Amino acid sequence: MSDSTLGPWAVTPEFSHQQLVTKMGIELVRCEAGLVIGTMPVDGNRQPVGIMHGGANAVLAETLGSLAAYLYTGPGGRAVGLDLSCTHHRWVAGGTVTGVCRPLHEGRTTATYEIVITDSSGRRTCTARLTCAVSVRARSRDVLRTA
Repeated sequence: MSDSTLGPWAVTPEFSHQQLVTKMGIELVRCEAGLVIGTMPVDGNRQPVGIMHGGANAVLAETLGSLAAYLYTGPGGRAVGLDLSCTHHRWVAGGTVTGVCRPLHEGRTTATYEIVITDSSGRRTCTARLTCAVSVRARSRDVLRTA
């Protein structure tokens, strides 16, 4: 992430130094319609007992899902999270986790994404689902009507 963008998002300049993504160490690996992938280190994102904090999973999931929703809405569209659910399957004690976000549903007013988070060995550690309210611009609505 640069100081002025997060994937396709322009970050408001006065808040560029306050981004949670930066504080959490999240890096985007791939950011395209239908697939958003990001990584996050366990270091700096731990519970007091030393394992990765479940809230860190939530931050990674919401970041990737929100980016996916924003990409879906297109230029001038809007997306905002409505509901986030995270199931933590196993703890992570070190290394880096990777989140892979894919759409489950992309409609006129809502979009839902599944985010699968895995550890450095490729084991699933968390499954999250994010539903966003979306406002798709007129160009995209015309495509949806004909589909």
